[in-house]
Amino acid sequence: MKDLRGAGVALITPFKEDGSVDVEALKKVVAFNIEGNIDYLVVLGTTAESVTLSKAEKQLVMRTVEEANAGVLPLVIGIGGNNTMALVEELQSADLSAYDAILSVSPYYNRPTQEGIYQHFAALSQASPLPIILYNVPGRTGSNMLPETVVRLAHKFENIIAVKEACGDMAQVEELILKRPKGFLVLSGDDITALPTIVAGGDGVISVIGQGLPKEFSKMIHEGLNGNTQVAYNYHYKMQDAMNLIFEEGNPAGIKVIFEYLGLATPFVRLPLITASDALKHKIVSFMESIKRIPA
Repeated sequence: MKDLRGAGVALITPFKEDGSVDVEALKKVVAFNIEGNIDYLVVLGTTAESVTLSKAEKQLVMRTVEEANAGVLPLVIGIGGNNTMALVEELQSADLSAYDAILSVSPYYNRPTQEGIYQHFAALSQASPLPIILYNVPGRTGSNMLPETVVRLAHKFENIIAVKEACGDMAQVEELILKRPKGFLVLSGDDITALPTIVAGGDGVISVIGQGLPKEFSKMIHEGLNGNTQVAYNYHYKMQDAMNLIFEEGNPAGIKVIFEYLGLATPFVRLPLITASDALKHKIVSFMESIKRIPA
C-alpha cells in the first residue's frame, strides 16, 4: 500500500452551467494539485457531491481522475453509506484496480449503536479488496464513532488502516492517537484541526481547502510532520480565515468559489446545495487577493 500520510485532498466535482460534469475542469483541478505537491487524491468523497451523482457520472469522474493523475499520486475512492449489504456488493463488484484505499463514512441517518458501527465495518472489511480508511463525521452522520470502536476495528482487521476523524474534538483525536495500534493512521477530517492533529502525533489530513491552496497547505502539513512546528503554524495562520470561510454556507460551495477565482472551474453546485452568496464570494475573493501578497 502506498503511503497515505501527509496532505490528502477530497476533490470537488466541477459542473458546467447546465449541471453536467465538467471533465476538462476536473482534469485541471487534478493537475493543479499534483503541481502543488499534494500527497494523494480522494475521489467521490462528500466534497465531490457524490450523493447527487448518477452511477454513470461517478464512473466518468473516476475515469477522468485516473487518466489525469496517470499514476502520479495515490488515489483513494469514497465508498460509504448506510446500507451495509449494498456496500458489500459494490466492493465485491467494482473495478478498483486504480485505487490504493477506500474511504468509508460511518453510517448516516440510521444512527446505529457502537456495536452496529463495528459490525458494519466488519462486513466491509471482509468484502473489501483494498485497505479501508474509516471516516467519522458526526455533524453529518448523526452519530459519533467513538475511539473504542475505532481501536477495536483497527486491532481486529488488518485492512482497516486509518481513520479520518472529523469530530471537531481534539480530546477525542488525542485519545485515538494514544490508543491506536502501531502503524494505524489518524488523519484529520477538519482543515482547522489538521496541524493540531499532527502536532499531537497524528499523520496528516484529508482536506478541502488544500485543493485550492495546494502549495501552501502541503507545505504546512509537511513542515508539521517534520517537526518544524513554528513554520507550519505560520502557514496555518495565513490560511485560517479561508479554512472557516469555505464552510460558511456549506461544502463545497465555498471551495468552488476559490476554483472560480483561480480560473479552473465554475462555482456551480447541485441542489439541494446552492452556490455561495455574493457576500461570501466577496470575502473569499478578498482572502485570495490578500494571500497573494503574503511572502511564502
